[in-house]
Amino acid sequence: MRLDKYLKVSRIIKRRTVAKDVCENGRVSINGKVAKPSTTIKEDDIIEIQFANQLLKARIINIANHVNKEDAKNMYEIISGEEDKE
Repeated sequence: MRLDKYLKVSRIIKRRTVAKDVCENGRVSINGKVAKPSTTIKEDDIIEIQFANQLLKARIINIANHVNKEDAKNMYEIISGEEDKE
């Protein structure tokens, strides 16, 4: 699955266009490497997202194309940072 779509489906970021912009601005890295919106993600990858003034670090647990709001939190595990959303 594409990184920008995963960020939207998992509800880490509310809109795919915002997720795409965040990736294009170099604010998202996967396993320590800056990632583009089209980067393919897989389970156990570590995502780091630089929000305005904090860093969110999470591990991908599950990848699914469609989930309901309650199951979205089961797609990742927060390692450090708060769950602020843009």
